[in-house]
Amino acid sequence: MGKFDKLLLSVITGTSDANISFISLCGLLIKYNFDERIKGDHPIFTREDVVEIINLQPVGDKAKAYQVKQVRNIFHKYKIGNGNE
Repeated sequence: MGKFDKLLLSVITGTSDANISFISLCGLLIKYNFDERIKGDHPIFTREDVVEIINLQPVGDKAKAYQVKQVRNIFHKYKIGNGNE
């Protein structure tokens, strides 16, 4: 199992929301075809077939737990990361 597969599993299962690296979460979104733009000091992610906008902010080098949960909910809602890409 590769690095992104482990990260995806952690995000999808919700096993360690407070322990997800900010840079890794951003990389995961880019890997799944989200477009990134920087506004101020935090990135905003969008994707053509996803209505929601993902706005991420780091806490040190970690992603905020509630934002990881938002990403998880979007991945579940749109069936992202389950082989349908």
